[in-house]
Amino acid sequence: MLDVIIRNGTVVDGTGGPARRADVAIKDGRIVKIGNVDEQDARQVIDATGKMVTPGFIDVHTHYDAQAFWDQTLSPSPLHGITTVIAGNCGFTIAPLAPESGDYLMRMLARVEGMPLESLRVGVPWNWSSYGEWLDKLDGTLSVNAGFMVGHSAIRRHVMGERSVGHTATPEELAAMQALLADGLDAGGLGFSSSWATTHNDPNGQPVPSRHASEEEMVALSSVCSRFEGTSLEFIPAVGRFHPEHIDLITRMSAAAQRTLNWNLIAPSTSPQQMAVMENNLGAYEYAQARGGRIIALTVPCAIESRLNFESGFVFDALNGWREPMALPNDQKMAMLSDAERRRELDELAQGPSPMRGVAKWHNLTVGDVFSDENQQFLGRTIGEIAEEQGRSTFDTLCDIVVADELRTGLLQPLRGNDDETWELRVKVWRDERTVLGGTDAGAHLDLLATFNATSAMLGNAVRERQLLTWEEAVHHLADVPAHLYGIKDRGRLAEGYHADINIIDPTTVGARPTYAKYDLPGGAWRLYGEADGFDHVFVNGTEIVRNGEFTPARPGTLLRSGRDTAGTAVG
Repeated sequence: MLDVIIRNGTVVDGTGGPARRADVAIKDGRIVKIGNVDEQDARQVIDATGKMVTPGFIDVHTHYDAQAFWDQTLSPSPLHGITTVIAGNCGFTIAPLAPESGDYLMRMLARVEGMPLESLRVGVPWNWSSYGEWLDKLDGTLSVNAGFMVGHSAIRRHVMGERSVGHTATPEELAAMQALLADGLDAGGLGFSSSWATTHNDPNGQPVPSRHASEEEMVALSSVCSRFEGTSLEFIPAVGRFHPEHIDLITRMSAAAQRTLNWNLIAPSTSPQQMAVMENNLGAYEYAQARGGRIIALTVPCAIESRLNFESGFVFDALNGWREPMALPNDQKMAMLSDAERRRELDELAQGPSPMRGVAKWHNLTVGDVFSDENQQFLGRTIGEIAEEQGRSTFDTLCDIVVADELRTGLLQPLRGNDDETWELRVKVWRDERTVLGGTDAGAHLDLLATFNATSAMLGNAVRERQLLTWEEAVHHLADVPAHLYGIKDRGRLAEGYHADINIIDPTTVGARPTYAKYDLPGGAWRLYGEADGFDHVFVNGTEIVRNGEFTPARPGTLLRSGRDTAGTAVG
């Protein structure tokens, strides 16, 4: 007897080839037949007439490392058709874990990845030591397939302790880091991740440990991956325009590892200045190709709307001179923003050179959430409008609103890139061999970003509404291409013998629903959340995990381990 038969659907197999009407039969977690399935007996039969039957989608840049302990569904990603995630990115893993490092790693995640500190304290056990022990705790507990990188900042903190911030590694420390990375990869880590992004600062307002690494350290750690089948590199060399030394470094890292390096992130913009930055950074592909490496850019497939706040200070801390002020305790930050002289100093600093200088156009920010009665009148209005009405400066107006809300005010940046011209540019970038769809940051920046809905937003906007690309091409980019990037075996396509990771989608309704605040985190904290329309059924390894937009109790996900579940990642 078969486990599942999906009848009469339009099969889009992920290869990019033409869709076709076919039945799909599943047994023991695998696809056993695609075509006319004559057998009648099955534990579950689904009539998919008028629906698209696709492989499950793969999100290669998430931060579900901590959430996996309190939410085994890794919501809301599966509601948007995601059946496989890669986490442990940007160097921010929570293993290996030395007893004296737990508090630092917890507070670092809260600061740099926007995870509520109380949720991390209450929801994560913090009771492992090695990377392998941490993986074992998650194995067999999740709804989706999940693979994890081995993070640089965790390794550096484990080996160097407090010296990990502000110091270059000694030869002995570097050798110890290489050994620790090798242990993680041998246990199943999918590769090495790191960051030099200026937005990545620790709870003390200092650059995170990985940002203190020398180029020698970066290349030496990358080289460890060359010894382990099915591994990759992930790294952010800079925010904004890459300088020649950045491109040379990531090339040497890739060549030393003999593995593809992917970097985060391209957000296509029709601005001539931003297009020039994009083309410069994409040029790393050709530079590396000529020198024995391979460099791929991630590009998020949707318009990005950011919700900023002064409580976390994330993104604001990338403004010129704002790194340490945004790391202050809330009471000191409140006092600073209430002081006229300090306001003037902060405003002047913010106008100085930085990759995030555009954030300091205070008049463009819209008040999206308020927490005090006196601020209710400002909901939905821009700081510029409010300041003009009051006859005051925009920064003074902003500070008064933020202080009245005890720093919690949700400030929305303008939604850019939801026009036809930018969507057409996005499609052009997706088709570029130098890019892969990714970079959602799902599981992180819980009060800042809602790009966890990127797949449903892409299908709803680019495919259903604008018809800028076909279903066949869209599914290829969402499933098969990321599977190849990480060498994930037997996933990313609908093919006989492949794992039965499958979406059944209504092409007439698919799309992202509006986001909202959901109070469901440990400790009573909230996060931005949003469901999708059109994902009628989502299967992982032949078991249904989503039915009509609701999670089932099943937890059939595989914890992906390098060498066993991944292969073929060597450059060349």
